[in-house]
Amino acid sequence: MNIETIKIFCDVVRSQSFSRGAALNRVSQSAASQAVHQLERHLEVQLIDRTKRPFVLTPEGEAAYEGFKQLLECYEITETQVRSLRKEIAGVVRVAAIYSVGLHDMSRCMQEFMSRYPKAKARLEYLRPNRIYEAVMDDEVDLGVISYPAPVRGMTCIPLRSENMVLVCSPDHRLARLERMTIGQLRGEDYIGFDRDLNIRKELDKYFRQKQVAVQVVMEFDNIETIKQAIKIGAGVSILPEPTVHHDVERGELAAVPLAIEELRRPIGIIHRQRKMFTPAVVKFVELLKETMQEPNGSATGRKAEKK
Repeated sequence: MNIETIKIFCDVVRSQSFSRGAALNRVSQSAASQAVHQLERHLEVQLIDRTKRPFVLTPEGEAAYEGFKQLLECYEITETQVRSLRKEIAGVVRVAAIYSVGLHDMSRCMQEFMSRYPKAKARLEYLRPNRIYEAVMDDEVDLGVISYPAPVRGMTCIPLRSENMVLVCSPDHRLARLERMTIGQLRGEDYIGFDRDLNIRKELDKYFRQKQVAVQVVMEFDNIETIKQAIKIGAGVSILPEPTVHHDVERGELAAVPLAIEELRRPIGIIHRQRKMFTPAVVKFVELLKETMQEPNGSATGRKAEKK
């Protein structure tokens, strides 16, 4: 019995899906099913009751799952300790990121990481915030890059940066002519917001209530890229993190207006399991990500002012 078979079994159980467990291990669903059958034959017991939908663990399966989880944790710690002694930067770093951070920073970090450490690989997937928390807690990924990181039991956050928030509108919008804008000037505007379950939407709604500013929410989306496209066609305005629009401002596709009082900021952080022991590769990836995200990438609002 090998460690890969045990890991497939644990991933199938944790995700409550043979297809999802297979995908996590980059094997076919058939191969994942065969791995579980192999484990059952080796132990001479049935671990999963497949007659129910969704499947359930037998009592033997529950005992096996709890024991194998501990075994995998011990294996990971041992492997990490051995690699640390050799100072070898190798292995896979599994990362999940929200779309806006991923599109603007992660690709640059991934390329630089694999260039510096050719024996290491970085695997990135873009997820909604709630799924990132789940993926980190279930050990589907090593690191989660997220905005407005919330305190969660069993998790730790490494701060990355805090981003200015700016008003974003089309270049021909009347607000685009302002050098700076008070939040009150947004009152009554057609506004393109984030979905209500996202932390960034909750923070902005709270800020609007505090300032007694009411906007007309005409559209709601779950990601910044779609919001920007709606702004470009003149559907409304929005408040977005400045780094996510600086390329659009450079190209003249959007205008970004700084707020008169910079109270609004978007914090970005890396979340990981509290007692997770980082491999040397994960340590180097975190260092590089912090370096990448702290580099000045230019100010969209600053360039706007220079062009005037």
